[in-house]
Amino acid sequence: MPGAVEGPRWKQAEDIRDIYDFRDVLGTIKHPNIVALDDIYESGGHLYLIMQLVSGGELFDRIVEKGFYTERDASRLIFQVLDAVKYLHDLGIVHRDLKPENLLYYSLDEDSKIMISDFGLSKMEDPGSVLSTACGTPGYVAPEVLAQKPYSKAVDCWSIGVIAYILLCGYPPFYDENDAKLFEQILKAEYEFDSPYWDDISDSAKDFIRHLMEKDPEKRFTCEQALQHPWIAGDTALDKNIHQSVSEQIKKNFAKSKWKQAFNATAVVRHMRKLQLGTSQEGQGQPASHGEQLTPTAGGPAAGCCCRDCCVEPGSELPPAPPPSSRAMD
Repeated sequence: MPGAVEGPRWKQAEDIRDIYDFRDVLGTIKHPNIVALDDIYESGGHLYLIMQLVSGGELFDRIVEKGFYTERDASRLIFQVLDAVKYLHDLGIVHRDLKPENLLYYSLDEDSKIMISDFGLSKMEDPGSVLSTACGTPGYVAPEVLAQKPYSKAVDCWSIGVIAYILLCGYPPFYDENDAKLFEQILKAEYEFDSPYWDDISDSAKDFIRHLMEKDPEKRFTCEQALQHPWIAGDTALDKNIHQSVSEQIKKNFAKSKWKQAFNATAVVRHMRKLQLGTSQEGQGQPASHGEQLTPTAGGPAAGCCCRDCCVEPGSELPPAPPPSSRAMD
């Protein structure tokens, strides 16, 4: 840029490194269920990523539009996700932000395949190193990430378990109006198969989810193990129509964009600790700081956050837990 004292922000040393990491991640991926990077170029101080066109819409939208939806349909969807994520893991790539909003249909065809998108938080696992940056989307993030422990590709398997849970009931496995309690649930891996929403779901499906939503990442199913589970590889997934119940819950729980935001989980943990402190102070007659917002500084991450690559977008706030009506209701 002639006359410019500094180049575009993405040309700063750290940004160049991140861009090349991102390019390396996408450039190595060739899988039928993963959105491909077609091209990358610079123009006018901006960097453009040209991604493969997928036109079938988001996963939730298609489920709601269907008139018939079964446990077996969910099993087929999860099979595609597992196969794609196993491919990523075999390449040493951890997605780190798997969620239904990042699962898109390739086309509008009834039998369209599902595609994994959005690799903005993905990282290559370097030999001898560990992942430690706390990032992701709160409802889908693994306990070890919130605990700010070193983690591995097992975090993706946890997220797939959460997705499978939602696909079978339409609401998230973790819920509380209080942010601190919400994250405590995730840290403890506390979830239920609530009646009546799970009454018609097979024991095999519940067993499958338990193996993926295992608190201990060392005991958690890998993608390879999950692909061999009877609910995926066998015929234990039921054919009963669960569309009405699931679609109603999806519309109640996932209509608001706050459940679609990925942001810095390090800031979330700090926020959770402040909420816990505030609750303690409140019990002693001191004011609690429940209204605190986590917003980035101008052109940078949230205040007090050391993470560069996964903070909230400017002007957005920490997504609160859903209101009571967002949980499974009549």
